[in-house]
Amino acid sequence: MKPDHHFRFPVAFIFLIAILIGACLTKESITPEQAKEIAKETYIYGFPMVMNYKTMYMYVLNEDSPEYKGNFNEMACDARLLGPEDKTVVTPNSDTPYCMMWGDIRSEPLVISIPAMEPERFYHFQLIDLYTHNFAYLGSLTTGNEGGDYLIVPSDWEGEVPEGIKKTVPCETELFFTVVRTQMMNPDDLPNVKALQDAYKVRTLSSYLEKGAPEQPQIHNFPEWEEGAQFTPKAFTYIDLMLNFTNPVPEERALRDKFAALGIGTQGGFDMNNFDEEVQKAIAEGVAEGFKEIEEFINSNNSDPLMSSKIFGTREFLSSTAKDEFGFEDYYLLRAGAAHLGLYGNSGKEAIYPTYLMEAPETPFNGAEHNYTLTFHKDSMPPVNSFWSLSMYDGKTQLFIENSLDRYLLNSNNTDQYVYGEDGSLTLYVQKESPGEVLEPNWLPAPDGPFYCVLRLYGPKEEALSGTWVNPPLKRNE
Repeated sequence: MKPDHHFRFPVAFIFLIAILIGACLTKESITPEQAKEIAKETYIYGFPMVMNYKTMYMYVLNEDSPEYKGNFNEMACDARLLGPEDKTVVTPNSDTPYCMMWGDIRSEPLVISIPAMEPERFYHFQLIDLYTHNFAYLGSLTTGNEGGDYLIVPSDWEGEVPEGIKKTVPCETELFFTVVRTQMMNPDDLPNVKALQDAYKVRTLSSYLEKGAPEQPQIHNFPEWEEGAQFTPKAFTYIDLMLNFTNPVPEERALRDKFAALGIGTQGGFDMNNFDEEVQKAIAEGVAEGFKEIEEFINSNNSDPLMSSKIFGTREFLSSTAKDEFGFEDYYLLRAGAAHLGLYGNSGKEAIYPTYLMEAPETPFNGAEHNYTLTFHKDSMPPVNSFWSLSMYDGKTQLFIENSLDRYLLNSNNTDQYVYGEDGSLTLYVQKESPGEVLEPNWLPAPDGPFYCVLRLYGPKEEALSGTWVNPPLKRNE
């Protein structure tokens, strides 16, 4: 089913393209070989949009979801840290209480208002479009801690910016997601974080100006989220829908025409039943090959401590890094790998994530079999402008794991509580059982099985971004 939405392409333009292409592919003429190739390309391109849809469905579309946040254009804040019960977003952080919002700017722009706060507190509003590009940040490292009103507008908006707006931010998709992270300094700081969260405001432009609102377009008939569909041709149903809320950049119009051979991005939409059995099989094979390529990309780069700084960012940044760092003609595999590895990861200048995925190739870290340590020498602590943390995740679910301490990370907010070596070094113990009462402040509980860890550096300094500083290894402690 389609939402009430009109495509922006004029009929004359579509007709002209059809003439120029000539004998273009159609659902009736496509061969199995062509279907497989297009399915693979479409899947890699659209996989992030599928995972983005899952979040949107759980947070704003399904009122029965245990993680429902509210309607579009409503900020939902939670003055707590995430734990094992939070299952929608893989590899979540538990450093910063969250606020979240899905924005709809089809009828008019939105104004985000941020209060002034202490200069030492880290916060940011991460603005993410439907493709999962981090199209902008409002926060400590970009706009400062003085507060202000910010206008989020469609990329083709030509309206008048009212007085009092500190900055105008364009977005190339009609819906977007916002993740707000506000640093909690210590356990006693939660009331202060909540006060800040309560002061964050989101208003339509008409509400901000106290004027009459334009007619609001309806959003309905969204498909139900089916867990597991993201790994099958059913993913195309979600991609098809999400594309309706985008206006493709010129360099992607030819690509969208290829997708249309499967019905994706067309008025009729994707329907597997429109194809014969042989083509259906080819489409499924293309999806499987696409997902395999995403996983191979992650596995071949998981030892790169700067990987996260290369795969999250704006469209322009990803286009550049795909060519410069990987030699790719486009960046869609980077974007898909990022969505699978850690949806909504931050751009490098905001945070980087040196990740401990494998002990050796095809050998996960395993808390059932080994104990591990991570040691920062006195003069090589993580170089950050804000703070750092080391988080633990289950190797199968990619989520936090329940443990006796209710502890899912260790961070620099607790440096006064850690036990240091005589040489000033800090050793963190990553294992299933406690290292003993004396060393327990340095213990990050591991599961009884495979796991991985993420070292987060918020506001990384240049030596971290350039690779001059390298994160220490996670070693077996035999």
